[in-house]
Amino acid sequence: MEAMAISMANAVDLTQREEREARYLKIVGRYDRQTIDTWPQILAEVALALEESPTDILGAVFGMLELHNADRGQFFTPFEVCRLMAGVLIGNGGDARGIIEQSGFVTVQEPACGAGAMVIALAEALRDTGINYQQHMHVTAIDVDPRAAHMAFVQFSLLHIPATVIVGNSLTLETREYWFTPAHILGGWSRKLAASAAAAPEASVPVAPVATPGVPTQPVPAERPLLQLSLF
Repeated sequence: MEAMAISMANAVDLTQREEREARYLKIVGRYDRQTIDTWPQILAEVALALEESPTDILGAVFGMLELHNADRGQFFTPFEVCRLMAGVLIGNGGDARGIIEQSGFVTVQEPACGAGAMVIALAEALRDTGINYQQHMHVTAIDVDPRAAHMAFVQFSLLHIPATVIVGNSLTLETREYWFTPAHILGGWSRKLAASAAAAPEASVPVAPVATPGVPTQPVPAERPLLQLSLF
């Protein structure tokens, strides 16, 4: 999963490309050629599954393989439950439309994202009400488990969800890694969020650095903005 995430991120996130490329080579160096050749096939299957029906494919597989850490309370919410919660939150889309009319988009924060099931369900609920989530929603998703963050990043990337995925602890505010989906970077969301913050300085929004080759930048830690849909 980390290799998949790096492959996607390195196509667009130039500021972290060199470091992640070294990490990718370190990962693949531990496996034989036959094993490595299965990875693009797995990614293709995930892409096809999400194309057919947007759902938490990787989270479901993660659970079936019993890779979760039950001792640490790691249990992913079933997607049907997420879909129900998203439907209750979005309703007929009236609240979301009001926020979009005021600021152009809604922001969503998920403090324990797992593989991204809740965000995927929310995107689906917005789409069902006629709101294009690829243009009018930005997500900040956090998880303490890097494996979960990588799964979320891959699924968000394939669904073209503008998002910042953070490996960190929502309770202690510790952050270790920032992953910006292709939709975030290609959609110019760093500028959109910065412009929103400038227009409403009392509302803090998560702003990612603009990917400029050779210019190291540090992301601004995500804080909860005022005009957003909250999952919790």
